[in-house]
Amino acid sequence: MASIPDFDSLPKVEGMPPGCAWGVFDKDGKKDVYGTLNLLTPDVVKAAYSELKDGVSVSMNWPIGAIKTPGFGRKGLVHNVINFMDTPLPLHGYDDELEFNTQCSSQWDSLCHFHHQPSQSGYNGTKTKIAELKQEYGDEDLDQKLPTLNHWHKRGGLVARGVFIDFKRWADEQGRKFNPFDSDRITVDDIEAVAKHQGVIFKPGDVIIIRSGFTEGLTGISAEKQGELMGSHRTCGVTGNAETAKWFWNKHFAAVAGDMIAFEHIPAIDPETGKETDISGLVLHQYFLALFGMPIGELWDLKALSEMCAKLKRYTFLLTSSPLNVPGSIGSPPNALAVF
Repeated sequence: MASIPDFDSLPKVEGMPPGCAWGVFDKDGKKDVYGTLNLLTPDVVKAAYSELKDGVSVSMNWPIGAIKTPGFGRKGLVHNVINFMDTPLPLHGYDDELEFNTQCSSQWDSLCHFHHQPSQSGYNGTKTKIAELKQEYGDEDLDQKLPTLNHWHKRGGLVARGVFIDFKRWADEQGRKFNPFDSDRITVDDIEAVAKHQGVIFKPGDVIIIRSGFTEGLTGISAEKQGELMGSHRTCGVTGNAETAKWFWNKHFAAVAGDMIAFEHIPAIDPETGKETDISGLVLHQYFLALFGMPIGELWDLKALSEMCAKLKRYTFLLTSSPLNVPGSIGSPPNALAVF
């Protein structure tokens, strides 16, 4: 793929703020639905396979149901087990049924998940309605008008070089106090310092994955304690401002992911007043998903990955991810593996 513009050189989109990448990946008059996944060219993917050296893999999928009561009124896991002997099937064995909000554990946010709030638009100017997103197989969006996750399967899922930024391990070694449950922030300077410490050099098409310790703080504790920690809606994350968004775009990442609940810190900060505001003001969600077309992974389980990277003394790997193939899907478990 030809080089893409840096943040300051992105063509102006009428009515939208600087840094809007709508149209950058369009081809032959067709509106793009993949966003920065377009950076995963065959050459980039083939180069990622050079990370395969040790023959080991690590799952980054936190158990669905690890958060007993997800915040913001979302539904947690309902797992129904069915004994065949209680059905018309005269068999010894079982089926099961799952029901959950796709935001309740490890997930990808599609480019339809969080819109640019002032324009009410998703990536590439998409305007969505429930009726258009609630699709059925055989009657789905075959023309790719909406940037939903099921379209990833037409690209063969996601295969890329993963780059791990183990902020938690670095912060612990530095003796830095960091509270995942009090809006503490991971800055661009922090990310660059960790990358230098680990000997990591970013490349276009990388998927950057950042560990804060958030999911670890919620693991193995009671639902009541989880509720206490999450109830204030003050959670850690990458600094949410336009300068941070600019840095991520200019690195030309194919996607971002982390163990944080929103990747960026909550509450959001109003850029005009500098004061805390509600989640409608999340800056990186609006830039990444709606303006850039850059998918966000959240609540990934990164402790085992941290241990493996420390053991092998390398922080890059082949990343594979295959979200659920649900027509019109807005979010999905990532089914993500790091392969070394």
